[in-house]
Amino acid sequence: MEGRPLSHVAKEMGVSRTCAHRWFKRYVEHGWAGMEDKPSRPRSCPHATSGAKIDEVLAARKEHREGPVELGARCDVPARTVSRIIARAGLPRLWELDPISGERIRAGRATGHRYERGTPGELLHVDVKKLGKIPKGGGWRVHGRSEAVKGRGIGFDYVHVAVDDYSRLAYVEVLPDEKGPTCARFLTNAAAFMAANGAPVQEVMTDNALAYIRSAAFAKAMADLGAKHRRTKPRSPWKNGKAERFNRTLQEGWAYKNAYDSSDHRTQTLTGWLDFYNHHRNHSALGGRPPVSRCNQPAG
Repeated sequence: MEGRPLSHVAKEMGVSRTCAHRWFKRYVEHGWAGMEDKPSRPRSCPHATSGAKIDEVLAARKEHREGPVELGARCDVPARTVSRIIARAGLPRLWELDPISGERIRAGRATGHRYERGTPGELLHVDVKKLGKIPKGGGWRVHGRSEAVKGRGIGFDYVHVAVDDYSRLAYVEVLPDEKGPTCARFLTNAAAFMAANGAPVQEVMTDNALAYIRSAAFAKAMADLGAKHRRTKPRSPWKNGKAERFNRTLQEGWAYKNAYDSSDHRTQTLTGWLDFYNHHRNHSALGGRPPVSRCNQPAG
């Protein structure tokens, strides 16, 4: 290189003249040791989240098992900062954890496909979640797994859910079965609730359960609403993803959140939790706002 213009050497190497001058200066000042790669991060970052605050966020995540929006409000940290703290710590997503013990029970799986209707009531997701009944006096969540608890095989509570696609407003009833007439009555009640909250139902999405596709009572309820019935493809529960995702929130926030001493006790607490979900719970998909804030409002 001796005697040659530095700009010519830079062009031959495919680097900018600024970069070549920088390398040459480092070589002159420090020799070959100066050519070692250096980290690009700044020497100091006065606005970085403190170690104490990071520990607080991680401790709150472990104790409460909440998402970035809820943890951000609890720890007074922006939700995006909470997301980065959780990601850097290598923690699994909430849905991969057991809602009671916090142990990881599922492998991670993510999808890049997202969709959302443009107005409240345009599409209503409907589904049924079965929960094992709780024997009087409480089950193993009260007495522990090591204790012999009577009550296995006593049946299920059928939790019927309806979730508005745009606002995520939810309506839930605990019913004795998932037969056609029961599903039809639930749909009528859910549609009335949605309409009263500014989300008149136009379309209804369900899976292919016989109660939805062969029941005359359910078909009549659909006709009375004047709504279009959309069905998911067979063996594709993610097509009704907002109802499936709400089912998980329902389990984590209500069904498995506390140790109940009976099924009736669990059902009695549903109304309060559902009111909290619709009116007060920060929803990450809604920019940290509760579902009711999107009802009867223009998109965007």
